[in-house]
Amino acid sequence: MALILASKSPRRRELLERLGLEFTVRAADVDETMNPANSPEQEVGALSARKAAAISSGEDVVVAADTIVVLGDTILGKPKDAADAVRMLKLLGGKTHQVMTGVTVQRGEKRETFVEKTDVTFRPLSETEIRAYVATGDPLDKAGAYGVQGMAGAFVSHLGGDFFNVMGLPICRLCPVLRRFGVTVLGE
Repeated sequence: MALILASKSPRRRELLERLGLEFTVRAADVDETMNPANSPEQEVGALSARKAAAISSGEDVVVAADTIVVLGDTILGKPKDAADAVRMLKLLGGKTHQVMTGVTVQRGEKRETFVEKTDVTFRPLSETEIRAYVATGDPLDKAGAYGVQGMAGAFVSHLGGDFFNVMGLPICRLCPVLRRFGVTVLGE
């Protein structure tokens, strides 16, 4: 049995490495279009399940995840470009939003999906700091156009929930699920 991460996210890779897990990376190529008729929570969970199903094979354990930022009724995925990143950060400044990560663990036909939610509050942001941050290129591959583990951590005035969920993989909730699928985590 091998552990497969169905994501090319360097942050997810880093978090699994921090747990001391041996795994391979095989990114899932699936349609990431979300159905606006469903809730963001339903959609991010369903997307992680589609990613896991695309990679699943035999006795290997697949971990798939997808993260979105939700402000009110608006889903903020990865920005299309720098201008889109600026737009997103302007929306988030001075407000509380939710980071939702859908996670699916699958081994053969057995599958478990969950969605972790974390509330994040940004302090008011100036146009200058938004543009300076976007100019670094850091926000361009991240949901909501920011990475909490980097410079954008300076924007966060309050975080309610799992910090690692905001990075892209809620490891506290993931570990017991991995154990149920036969993966040894921290000696268990």
